[in-house]
Amino acid sequence: MTSSDAFVVVGAGLAGAKAAETLRAEGFDGPLVLVGAEPERPYERPPLSKGYLLGSAGRDAGFVHEPDWYAAHDVDLRTGVRAVGLDPAAHRVGLDSGEELGYRALLLATGAVPRRLPVRGADLDGVRYLRTLVDADRLRADLTGPAHVVVVGGGWIGLEVAAAARTHGCAVTVVEPQPTPLHAVLGPRLGAVFARLHRDHGVDLRTGVGVEEVRGTAGRVRAVRLGDGQEIDADLVVVGVGVVPETSLAAAGGLPVDGGVVVDAALRSPVPDVYACGDVAAAWHPRYQRHLRVEHWANALHGGPAAARSMLGQPVSYDRVPYFFTDQYELGMEYSGLGRPDGPVVCRGNPDEGPFIAFWLGPEGQVEAGMNVDVWDVTEPVQALIRSGAPVPVEQLTDPAVPLEELLPAGSR
Repeated sequence: MTSSDAFVVVGAGLAGAKAAETLRAEGFDGPLVLVGAEPERPYERPPLSKGYLLGSAGRDAGFVHEPDWYAAHDVDLRTGVRAVGLDPAAHRVGLDSGEELGYRALLLATGAVPRRLPVRGADLDGVRYLRTLVDADRLRADLTGPAHVVVVGGGWIGLEVAAAARTHGCAVTVVEPQPTPLHAVLGPRLGAVFARLHRDHGVDLRTGVGVEEVRGTAGRVRAVRLGDGQEIDADLVVVGVGVVPETSLAAAGGLPVDGGVVVDAALRSPVPDVYACGDVAAAWHPRYQRHLRVEHWANALHGGPAAARSMLGQPVSYDRVPYFFTDQYELGMEYSGLGRPDGPVVCRGNPDEGPFIAFWLGPEGQVEAGMNVDVWDVTEPVQALIRSGAPVPVEQLTDPAVPLEELLPAGSR
């Protein structure tokens, strides 16, 4: 068993790796163990559905550190090992190898797992999910062969997979129960932008309908039957219907779980010496005054270091504006904030014609979220507008001639 002075990080993804890096950078020189269920050393997930899947980036592009970084920084990296038990009173974590790790401080960065498709035939060969590097390896190989790919789910992952499949020359059908892709995030007007983008690139986009059954022959996918009775031929089915936080270890240890591991703004759980960050954490957000679970890359990138500093006893208030990005075909987009998809939205530029910035407005005319599409170097002022909470005149917000910085309250420029 490891020393009770050890800091243990469970979850060897981006959040866990950046936490370990920060612990060493901030001067922690005690035992440090990083436990990962996957066989790979820590990597970032965005390339899996973007550059690596497209074939424009190599397999090594997403790794957080070089292979020798962990040994050089005295980080005991355990890959291919799963934490299966937690005893907070004894300050111990049990591994599936039978070993127990003692800890002085424990960080849960266990991430999330794909939500499974709950229909008959979903276990057939040829039904794929995309979450891990191994998933991406297999899917990238798959896309070089099949004539027809059916993507179930018109969210970010589903649309990025659809774009990659079209780029590889596959015929693609996307099935989405909502009226538009990304409906629950962007609402109908902006969801229509992505619907048009994919249809313009030859995707057969079916909205307002779900999947009833995946059909196969000799254990292999051959078709997908929709809720309206139509049947679509399929050589490959890729499911992208969201993820669920991996809270089983936290629950086994008696930690509060409510849509994620519940932590405060310092990423501390109510259980002494246990912290959580990244996809698994439902963290109290000072700006939004509620617990918020954010699944995106930026939250892992910044949440890991914040949790590490909190573990070291430094004052932490994790209040970053949520941020994510996507690349699909020639379109690039960044989204900041937390907008209501059914709330008022105004645009700087015309979404039907080219580059634009969309702003979701709150009840007092303040900017709650902003999405820049093929417009660059505006994330900082967009996030500053969100943080200010100040009402902004719509005629100025939508006028490209008015620099966004000029819309900030005088004291925050």
